[in-house]
Amino acid sequence: MKRYLAQKRLMKIALVYFITLAFLNCTPDKLKETTDDTVNITQYLKDHENYSLFLEALEITNYASFMNTYGTYTLFLPTNEAMKQYIKDAGVASLKEIPLKDLQDFVKLHILDQKVISTSFTDGKIATPSMYGQYLVTLAANSNGTSKYTVNKTSNIIASNLVVGNGVIHVIDKVLRVANKTLAQTIEADANLSLFTEALKATGWYEKLNQPLTIDQNNIASFLTVLTQTNDEFKAVGINSLTDLKAKYSHLKDPMNPNDSLNLFVSYRVLPKLQYLADLAVSATLETKAPMEVISVKLDKENLLLNEEIFNGVLEKGVSVNRTKSDVTTSNGVLHFVNANFFIKKRLPAPVYFDLADQPEFRSNTAIFRKHAGGSIVLTHDQISGITWEGTESIKYLDGKAGTSTGGGWHGDLLELNRFKTGLTQNLVLKTPVIIKGKYKVWIDYRPQSSKMPTLKVYFNGLELPKLVNCNEYTSTSATDNATERVLESQGYKHPVHPYDGNLNSRLVGVIDVPTTGRHTIKFESITASPGNVTWLDVVEFRPIDMDQIWPKLEKGGDRFVSSNLTYY
Repeated sequence: MKRYLAQKRLMKIALVYFITLAFLNCTPDKLKETTDDTVNITQYLKDHENYSLFLEALEITNYASFMNTYGTYTLFLPTNEAMKQYIKDAGVASLKEIPLKDLQDFVKLHILDQKVISTSFTDGKIATPSMYGQYLVTLAANSNGTSKYTVNKTSNIIASNLVVGNGVIHVIDKVLRVANKTLAQTIEADANLSLFTEALKATGWYEKLNQPLTIDQNNIASFLTVLTQTNDEFKAVGINSLTDLKAKYSHLKDPMNPNDSLNLFVSYRVLPKLQYLADLAVSATLETKAPMEVISVKLDKENLLLNEEIFNGVLEKGVSVNRTKSDVTTSNGVLHFVNANFFIKKRLPAPVYFDLADQPEFRSNTAIFRKHAGGSIVLTHDQISGITWEGTESIKYLDGKAGTSTGGGWHGDLLELNRFKTGLTQNLVLKTPVIIKGKYKVWIDYRPQSSKMPTLKVYFNGLELPKLVNCNEYTSTSATDNATERVLESQGYKHPVHPYDGNLNSRLVGVIDVPTTGRHTIKFESITASPGNVTWLDVVEFRPIDMDQIWPKLEKGGDRFVSSNLTYY
């Protein structure tokens, strides 16, 4: 009997076991006992014999362990063939014979402390520097109908985006080289830059560009950027020797003098900070080592143009940057090449009449822009490049009809802002045309209304100007003889257009000191609500302080100027 009960108990246990087993096998979601079975970088190299030499470099430098830990790295991985060439070029028989510090720098140059896949590559620097501290530069190249990326202009990526547990690997066919020459040494090593090298030495800039990199107390590195030009670019303007260069530019006959034109010729090509093409492309102006002198930058499709501006209505052609040759990394900066000779443009302060409605995006609408038919163009934040503002409202280009109040401004158009101050439009910031450095009086030309209009603060380059613009305020509509005009001017007002139009007013908002020649910013801030009306702005006039502030006037509805003897030009 006991034996029977024992067998029955065993049968029950077996039945429960098989039911449980069957249940587990039928469960669709099985638990994964490990979090990730993807190998990390070091293990990946161990698993692939073709990368054994770079693995050896990691082991010698003691970097193999941290490259096998959790993280987000990018490795530009040389093949064994590439590593063998590196050993041969170093004049040694094995990696162990390379000085440890040199090998450590070499390894760190190939590693980024960030995961960067190939879709992030552009024709320019990778945003994240290498662990050595130098940036890597990628460039898309076409070979035999196949597009591929090169790194630092020498190494081809032959396999990309190999995902590992702690990052991504890009395989390259040549090792990357640490840039250990200074800017001066890099320039001197190029035979095509021999005349530029002579200019550096004659002005004392060779020594400055030959200094090792330093870090100041604010953790700012002493990087510099140089815009150089080849002997051929000099020859194109008749400069074949240092003697020719001195004759053309050295007005003090002392190139070492910082005020000498040849010294300024060189210092104008030296920029503070580390600025690759990607950095230049997003800069409106570039500060230079020539005191108070800047270079304007314009991106025209794929061309990077320096000092190309429309000045007083005339296009002044700029100088293009050679993108293929540029982005040369050095130990203390980066080197670029320009395609033509250029020099500082010396000008005296000159008036600038900034028509706020003249924006490229408005101008491109040829069916409406300045047709004087009463049309309008409405643009949102992301549709216009030269203006920014806060709030949800769009801004409007208003093209007035001749003979109507809206057609009385210069060129017959206005910039219209809806409900300034109420959250729909506020803090309007515009980029000015090029203004030559100097002192100017700033006048705001606008169309007032009698009620529900804002009062505006005006800022130049972030500096608040002392006078306000009350958009409810009209200038006296009485006699407009010269005596009356001068009285108004003394009070900070004037009639901006001719023939006289009582619907246009001009307010002096202050005197500015423009520190550098280039494009600047002007900002309008409403400090009172305008709940029901729109605000119309016409022109910002920048007139040198020693210039007549009334004449010339702007032609009403036209594009000309009117002198004090009522001559149109």
